[in-house]
Amino acid sequence: MATITKFEDLEIWQDARRLSKEIIFISKNTDLNKNFKFNAQIKDSSGSVMDNIAEGFERNGNLEFRQFLSIAKGSAGETRSQLYRVFDNDYINEEQLKYLVIEYEKLSIKIHNFITYLNKKDFKGTKFIDPQTPNS
Repeated sequence: MATITKFEDLEIWQDARRLSKEIIFISKNTDLNKNFKFNAQIKDSSGSVMDNIAEGFERNGNLEFRQFLSIAKGSAGETRSQLYRVFDNDYINEEQLKYLVIEYEKLSIKIHNFITYLNKKDFKGTKFIDPQTPNS
């Protein structure tokens, strides 16, 4: 596995960004744009997925990264739940709902798998490296 040096290179962040853009498109181009509170809520939760992945990565600590990934996974579930409300209020059709639910389920699985991968690693993170100690 190649070393990732910035969060933008993470596939899960790229997927979260793509899905957030789809939510923003719906929020602008359907009657959801008239429901200000709900519109803001779903945009915030979808954006929270990518933002928590980025913030966790930037913390430079494996434990914190895993915690933020867990929060991102929770936000993906929140967005998925809100998509049912978007559908139930006739802002999107059943085909759009099914597509987005499947995409958010895939993203949740990827985040879970990445957390599992990190759980198996002894590396604590770059913030724990002592510059005075070789190979720390």
